[in-house]
Amino acid sequence: QVQFVESGGGLVQPGGSLRLSCAASGIIFSRHVMAWYRQAPGKQRELVADITSTGSAYYVDSVKGRFSISRDNAKSMVYLQMNSLKPEDTAAYYCKIFNTDNNWGQGTQVTVSS
Repeated sequence: QVQFVESGGGLVQPGGSLRLSCAASGIIFSRHVMAWYRQAPGKQRELVADITSTGSAYYVDSVKGRFSISRDNAKSMVYLQMNSLKPEDTAAYYCKIFNTDNNWGQGTQVTVSS
């Protein structure tokens, strides 16, 4: 069974940092571009960042310079380091294979508020 388990979310003040982790199983991890998505209440889900198996990364403009995606193919893990967090970053964050619409996990909630 394909599964993605996100963790690391929480409540932080503006300007704070969080590191999200995602454990993947049921796939040959190194074959896939992995991605982080987020969805805030009342808004559409959006792609935040993705990373190829060799480490080439993409970021949506709103997080460039603040977020960093990384992966460990040996551990089938993908991470999202989030710095200088803003209230606009508040959302449920999901990790999955890029450009697919199946096997969504439960996500991890990030709330940025003072």
